[in-house]
Amino acid sequence: DALGRRVLCGTERATVRYVGSVPPTAGIWLGVEWDDPQRGKHDGTYEGTQYFKCRHPRGGSFIRPNKANFGVDFLTAIKDRYGLNVEQDVQHETEDTLVFGKKTVEFVGMDSIAEQQRQVQLNQLVDISVRECAVSHAGQKEEISRTCANIRHINLSKNLISSWETVTAIASQVQNLETLNISENKMKFPSTSTSVSSVFSKLRILALNQTEITWTEVLLCAPGWPALEELYLTSNNITVLERPDNVLQTLKLLDLSDNQLLDGNQLHLIAHLPRLEQLILRNTGISSIHFPDAGFGCKTKMFPSLKGLAINDNKISQWSSINELDKLPSLRSLQCHNNPLMDTEKNPETLRQLIIAKISQLEILNKSEILPAERKGAELDYRKIFGNDWLAAGGNWNPEKNKPSEEFLAAHPRYPSLCLKYGAPEEGELKGRQPLTLKNQLLTLTIKCPEKPEQKPVERKLPESMTIQRVKGLLYRLLKIPGSELKLSYESSKLEGKEVELDNDLKPLQFYSIENGDCVLVRW
Repeated sequence: DALGRRVLCGTERATVRYVGSVPPTAGIWLGVEWDDPQRGKHDGTYEGTQYFKCRHPRGGSFIRPNKANFGVDFLTAIKDRYGLNVEQDVQHETEDTLVFGKKTVEFVGMDSIAEQQRQVQLNQLVDISVRECAVSHAGQKEEISRTCANIRHINLSKNLISSWETVTAIASQVQNLETLNISENKMKFPSTSTSVSSVFSKLRILALNQTEITWTEVLLCAPGWPALEELYLTSNNITVLERPDNVLQTLKLLDLSDNQLLDGNQLHLIAHLPRLEQLILRNTGISSIHFPDAGFGCKTKMFPSLKGLAINDNKISQWSSINELDKLPSLRSLQCHNNPLMDTEKNPETLRQLIIAKISQLEILNKSEILPAERKGAELDYRKIFGNDWLAAGGNWNPEKNKPSEEFLAAHPRYPSLCLKYGAPEEGELKGRQPLTLKNQLLTLTIKCPEKPEQKPVERKLPESMTIQRVKGLLYRLLKIPGSELKLSYESSKLEGKEVELDNDLKPLQFYSIENGDCVLVRW
């Protein structure tokens, strides 16, 4: 019975891998594999005999059964957590007596009243957390449904649950279960398809982080989750995905963070979940994203409903992956911090500008809203920055002669649509400039607020192609100015005391001949 069970020994958790004698010692021993291998002594082998196996060469040891805490049932944990346990009340000797002056009056039937109150209180619980309460089993049949009929949300994370059957036994007694968190329980999941029951028929949110579940096991359990909308599967060593057939069709959010998927093409296997709106792929080791079913400037049939994508902390190093994201028909929000690609531009403003220009429908980038003026500025700048490349690749102001190369279109798939939107860049805009990247065109400027002496001057590096509108947007964030209208001007050592107003929001800094070392003055 103890084999495979999860136990607590002090504060350390382990799984029982062996029950029996260990000669030459007398009595029964438990062979355990510790969650923290530092706690162990061997790999299950003692005096040349292997009693059990461990993943880690020093992850196991033997303990006496009386040292192992096998946990409590679900209802006991609830009563302990919410201070509703009868055993605890028994400790108060004067429970049923009251002292008036020198007389002690005993209340008859107080026990039954207290019990009734407890029942009422348990019945009122809707949202329950028994995190880290050593829950290991469901308890007596029907006891949960009889006692806690109104539960809808359960947090069972970091307990001693060792199998999915235990979870099912608890959930089968909670008729209206909507949210279930069983993260941080190392447990066994079904390895063959199980008969579909209605236990989880109303479940909308399920968290299975750090449970060692595989994607195959997810798909085996999924027929039992017909209404599931959010599924959290972080830190589970999921490395291989499979296509979900007729399951997870109601899913709106999927979190696969901290699983080493490595190959971005794995995503194609989950790309046809019809309602998926949020996909979270932080730290999954992916280095590229590609939707091969759609050409330049076309939309993919994959991820038809995807609005939000998080690909932070990955290994994406090529701009081609950002270009590919423009193929997603519904994408509105992107998080992409901490990818090698981010190191290709020294200036974070430039980086943001390039991503905005490359993904046409994006409204939020790295949790910061993209306002229409910022988008317009980014797209105009992009059109100008790569204008000379466009010309060199066969681009032309005459529509009949305009035939940019495949290589150019692969690197800048949105360029033709930007030219349609704003017109092709004018010759005057591009003359004498070779701006292949924005790196070389950073101006070091001092920003001062002459009417606010308490505001210290700030030095910032800004691209000379940045429009005045975008400079203002930066200053609102930088100086934390409330929504009043900003007036900008600049002074230069060459102008000897004169100020030049920066009065056209759509013009770039270079239009005003601002140079390195100049000072931008901010008033509001």
